[in-house]
Amino acid sequence: MNDAHRPDADGPQLRTLLLTDLCDSTTLVERIGDGPAAELFREHDRLVLALQQRWRGRLIDRSDGLLLLFERPIDGLGFALDYARGLREIGAARKFELKARAGLHVGEVLTWRNSDEAVKVGAKPVEVEGLAKPMAGRLMATARPGQILLSAVAEPLAHRAARELGERGQQLLWKSHGRWRFKGVPEPQEIYEVGEPGIAPLRAPPNGPKAWRDIPLWRRPAALAAEVAVLAMIGTGAWFATRPQPAIAFNQRDWVVVGDLRNLTGQNVLDDSLEQAFRISLEQSRYVNVLSDLKARDTLQRMQRQPDTTLDRAIASEIALRDGARAVILPTVAEVGGRVRVSAEVIDPHTQTTVYAESADGHGKESTLASIDSVTAGLREKLGEAMKSIERDSEPLPKVATKNLDALRAYALGLKAYGERRHPEALRYFDQAIALDPDFALAYLGALRVRVGDADNRRAQPYLEKAVALRSHLAPRDALYLDAWSSEYGPQPALHAPAQWKLLAGLYPDYYAGHYNYAWAAFAANRFGETLSFAKAATAPQNPLRSSAVELMGRAQLAQGDAKAALASFEQGEKVGRYGPNRRRAAALATLRRFDEAQALLQKLPTDTSTDGLTNNLERIAVAVDRGRWNDAEKTAQRAERDAVAGTPVLANQFALIRMMVEGLNGRPPRSEALATLCRKSAAQAGDEADPLRNEQAFVALSAAYLAQRHGDAAVARQLLPILEPLVKRIGDPLVAQLLTVVQAGQLRLDGKPEEAVRLLRPLLRGDELFQVHSALQAAYTAAGQDEDALAEARWLAQQRGRAYIETAGSQVLQTLNVADTTLALREQARSLARLGREDEAQRQAEAFRRAWPQSGSSPPVPPPMPLARASAPSRPVSKQ
Repeated sequence: MNDAHRPDADGPQLRTLLLTDLCDSTTLVERIGDGPAAELFREHDRLVLALQQRWRGRLIDRSDGLLLLFERPIDGLGFALDYARGLREIGAARKFELKARAGLHVGEVLTWRNSDEAVKVGAKPVEVEGLAKPMAGRLMATARPGQILLSAVAEPLAHRAARELGERGQQLLWKSHGRWRFKGVPEPQEIYEVGEPGIAPLRAPPNGPKAWRDIPLWRRPAALAAEVAVLAMIGTGAWFATRPQPAIAFNQRDWVVVGDLRNLTGQNVLDDSLEQAFRISLEQSRYVNVLSDLKARDTLQRMQRQPDTTLDRAIASEIALRDGARAVILPTVAEVGGRVRVSAEVIDPHTQTTVYAESADGHGKESTLASIDSVTAGLREKLGEAMKSIERDSEPLPKVATKNLDALRAYALGLKAYGERRHPEALRYFDQAIALDPDFALAYLGALRVRVGDADNRRAQPYLEKAVALRSHLAPRDALYLDAWSSEYGPQPALHAPAQWKLLAGLYPDYYAGHYNYAWAAFAANRFGETLSFAKAATAPQNPLRSSAVELMGRAQLAQGDAKAALASFEQGEKVGRYGPNRRRAAALATLRRFDEAQALLQKLPTDTSTDGLTNNLERIAVAVDRGRWNDAEKTAQRAERDAVAGTPVLANQFALIRMMVEGLNGRPPRSEALATLCRKSAAQAGDEADPLRNEQAFVALSAAYLAQRHGDAAVARQLLPILEPLVKRIGDPLVAQLLTVVQAGQLRLDGKPEEAVRLLRPLLRGDELFQVHSALQAAYTAAGQDEDALAEARWLAQQRGRAYIETAGSQVLQTLNVADTTLALREQARSLARLGREDEAQRQAEAFRRAWPQSGSSPPVPPPMPLARASAPSRPVSKQ
């Protein structure tokens, strides 16, 4: 009937043909019934119609599957991919699999329209013929369920245009299935598959009566058997003759993952002890970097596996690929012929094949440590390390660890507990290791880390002293690490310890403790550029504590005035470390004046008497002051002072002083006697050379004298400077020395010598100066009548909101004053501008000040002006707080 009404066909046209077939559709109808099947096919039709419109397809036939024409191969591929995903979603909603097979080909076709009469009696509106149509059909019939097959013509055109699919196009997987023969087609055809990860089967299609692999004669079974036999004979002879060593592309400072030790001896004492010994021995190398067990367990959690999952060949290889390690090492201990054999395999994580192996035998378990040293030395040589380097950086395990396997096991369990933040349990293990071997230097170092992590500096001291006495029992890297901690607890740590951490970072660039601790020392010294540089080095993915380094970067960014970047770093650190928002993020939000968000965050933080619970009050008080909510700030400060009595002495002194600061801002200046008492008390505690927090105590003492000066009281500093000046010299902390200079300048200003105060303060402007240096300099300029310079300092103060919040000197005891000064600086700008005759600008700054601290009937007055002396008019009051 169609032939009787067929109009002349158009000339041949190059088109993309897509043929699809819904798999097992008849079985599906039988399974779910006619009604649900009809609803399913209606949803299917809606999907097809939507995809036609999206990908500009022309539906030719749907009698047995779909036949569509497209102008471009990429449109046909986009339709096929979305069609596969759409079927997957339709099936998932009904709890069964729904898949289609698809074939995509590009070729010439003839198309013509049937007459209206033919269409009315059932003919298709458009007919398509040509060799391209059966080719697409063969591809479709060959495909597995869910598989999209492309011809050799369609694949390069679609592959080249895949970027038009956006990000999904970059993730597509393309696979060649080789040459195939189709029934009725004389030439072999290359077949390709394309699909999305997790959806496409990516397997070769099955052979069938209408399509089969084109295998040359020499690859057919009978010929292959003969060839394999001949090659096996030749290959076996060649292998025995040459025995080439396998290779792995390993370079200096590449990383390895050490898998869990396989203990085949049945002696459980060897499980943890030998695995830890293997790590200690291998970590002596400066050529090979060993991924820490803590980092490996962290990666396991990110793989959604239990942290105690055994690190076998497959799991360790996956960790290596995720963390950028070049190789996996699998150690084994076994009894062979009455001897204890220690062996290790080097695994290529990409193929999980063994590329190197080393072993050493000995008599009894006492021989295992020497065997481990022998095995690790052999592995290091095979990985490319020079023999001179191995000899230089290798000490016997009994010397750098212990010869007692029970002590070594206790040490290994202590490290595991420490990594899981079970500090009391870790300390018990380390103490047990020390009891078993009193000369086990690494165990003292482990206990020291626990005490430092708990901020228990006094109890850390004995472990440090014993470790220092046993320094010769440590590997070179661990000895440098100990030297740095020894400097932290020695005289003038702020001067000497940073150099030790920097030395450790330089000699062992992949040992991140050096980078991080130097970055922290730089941050504590207000050297924020250096902080960013070294903290960034410690954010490498191999660092198990990288979240701390990311957060430290955020603090430095906030101090440099980039609050948005700081927020991003804080959020990244929380994500990497899997902890919630903390007070540093609240400081960044408050810097941006997003006070409601900051307040909501602070309300969720702990309010107990732990160190964290107490220090959370610092930002609570500062944010309340920043908003001009004096009563809230005062109540929080009073509560914090009461709670801090249960904390450390420095926290108790700190919150007592902060409470006086807030009361002064609230219109009630602190009594001179109270400030003098606090200053004297803190100075006495700072005089204790055994107190690791003596720097902070000295800073609190000077801050008390400085607060008295801000309220016009020179008596406290005059009385206590003779005590404070020699104390500061003995301590040797540059920031404590800066605050002493600020107090000395304050005395000069109050004595009517503001020009001398300026000369004393200006040399401090080196980029690492305290925030309050600028506040004191602004007051001195004002008192000296240098209004342009005073205006410049006031502008600096108003702009440095991030630095005001995050500066860590003196455990942030001056944070409240810093934050208050960023707003008071607006008032000082207005007054300087008024004195300079710039009334319009002065009015704008005064209005900005009123907006920052709006006044109402229930609010106390803005803090009163602080009396400053001018050289020409000593009694003239000028505002500064």
